[in-house]
Amino acid sequence: MKDENAILYVQTTDDPMRQYSPLVLAQTAKAMNLNPTVYYLGMGLKVLKPGVAEEMKAGSFPTVAEMLRKTIDMGIPVLVCEASKQMLGWESVELIDGVKIVGAATLNDLALDAGATMWF
Repeated sequence: MKDENAILYVQTTDDPMRQYSPLVLAQTAKAMNLNPTVYYLGMGLKVLKPGVAEEMKAGSFPTVAEMLRKTIDMGIPVLVCEASKQMLGWESVELIDGVKIVGAATLNDLALDAGATMWF
């Protein structure tokens, strides 16, 4: 069922400068009483390995790790594509606490049900 208050933010890259937008927007959406979800796909998964996001910082912003922690602590779902995990050859890999691994069909369902979808 369509939720016009749901916004799906899809992160597809491990580029440090492109990590902030979906997290800032998701946090802002939550503060606006909207229903944000952040979905990591493809190379974006690399950022979720422990220690990686701690090394990413832009300008006066907190580290990407701090932004991820705040996003998760706000109750915003941070989902990880199982197929992307396999594509990267990660049979068993440790990811940061608080993320949930889901199937590829989940992305389709979320996109169909969201009022808006943004890709990064």
